[in-house]
Amino acid sequence: MTIIFRVFVASVAAAAFASTSAAAHEYKVGALDIGHPWSRPTPKEANIAGGYLTITNKGKTADRLIGGSSPVASQIEVHEIVDVDGMAKTRPVAGGIEIKPGKTVELKPGALRIVLLGLKEPLQVGQKIKGTLVFEKAGSVDIIYNVEENAGAAVSGVNGVAHKHH
Repeated sequence: MTIIFRVFVASVAAAAFASTSAAAHEYKVGALDIGHPWSRPTPKEANIAGGYLTITNKGKTADRLIGGSSPVASQIEVHEIVDVDGMAKTRPVAGGIEIKPGKTVELKPGALRIVLLGLKEPLQVGQKIKGTLVFEKAGSVDIIYNVEENAGAAVSGVNGVAHKHH
């Protein structure tokens, strides 16, 4: 009975550790902490996808997210949502996104985001997408986007079919 109980406790501890480490999906470059990069699954005909994450600047000077790359897309841009004649549209952010010292910027559906243009294949739940983010001062950092479902899916203006990038 004691051995079975010990094996059970060890299994529960291992499972808890695995789920904790999976949730701790973070990267660091210079004074910047990048938290939980993710994207949504896309329909087969989609040519774009959004990339979402948080960036916290723990340094004393501002930095800027100015671009990136990924083997699954022909191009990566940093976009914002703007209101054009009552319609929410995305457009590239000129000069990138500033991350002020001591602040966190959240890239999320319906707001600032990374846009993966020219997808080479549809993104599927559970997939891990390699990417690189480029910052003006901190330089480049390799990340992995987790492709996952999201409860706020209906609020996104860019999830594949809703918009085509021109």
